[in-house]
Amino acid sequence: MSNRTVIVWIVAIVCFIVLMFVTPSIPQDQEYHDFADQRQFLGIPNALNVISNVPFFIIGVIGLILCYYKNFFKLSLRGELCGWTFFYVGVAAVGFGSSYYHLNPNDATLVWDRLPMTIAFTSIIAIFIIERIDERKGTFSIVPLLLVGVVSILYWRYFDDLRPYALVQFVPCIAIPVMAIMLPPMYTHSSYWLWAAGFYLLAKVLEAIDDTIYGWTHHIVSGHTLKHLCAAMVPVFLTLMLAKRETITERVSLLQIWKVSWSKQKENGVETENQSFTYSSVPVVESRE
Repeated sequence: MSNRTVIVWIVAIVCFIVLMFVTPSIPQDQEYHDFADQRQFLGIPNALNVISNVPFFIIGVIGLILCYYKNFFKLSLRGELCGWTFFYVGVAAVGFGSSYYHLNPNDATLVWDRLPMTIAFTSIIAIFIIERIDERKGTFSIVPLLLVGVVSILYWRYFDDLRPYALVQFVPCIAIPVMAIMLPPMYTHSSYWLWAAGFYLLAKVLEAIDDTIYGWTHHIVSGHTLKHLCAAMVPVFLTLMLAKRETITERVSLLQIWKVSWSKQKENGVETENQSFTYSSVPVVESRE
């Protein structure tokens, strides 16, 4: 491990310790378990919130199969297969864990909802490090990052403090779009990361306005149910990205591409404004009668 890597880890740990000292604890709000749509169908309590988790299981299983079926995703780097395997395992497990939680919402069952999500979050960070920063460091970061996610869940459960879990959940929400824009990718279709981030952000908004959506739709569907469907679009877009992408020979970040595109548009605009037009006089010949 290089001195620079050690320094980065030390700074990160110190920042975390300082944050834990200067911020108050965040206990789990028990009203979180009180969802707008609590209807029962076919003997299933909170039916739509339970059933809407099925897409996670489906896309998780599909992703796992394609990871190992004749190298369909063309994973070329050491650690990529491991990272994406953990991601799809986490996604598929969300289908079970979140369904189990919504059958009987409480803190004990919420553990099995959040645990697979942290597996997906942390594995994605490791994948980004592998692809865009350093292959070796990213590969060795998979297990530590997964452990950080698991510890954040255990810390919340035993100390009723959501601060570590909040960092594990929301840091990737900021880091992934920033890295997708700033760091040069080694594959095409990098913009799919931004689509995935956008759907996750939309999912969090829908979760926050659960009751409002339920009222707007005249009790047809709640915001939390739509949140599940939007969140399931994240692995869908990432699976499409894996299926379509190719290796890039010349690595250029999205930010650089946007800058070049913007410069060309400005140049074209200036050229259009500077265009001059000349008019020639045409002699008029009078006809003689």
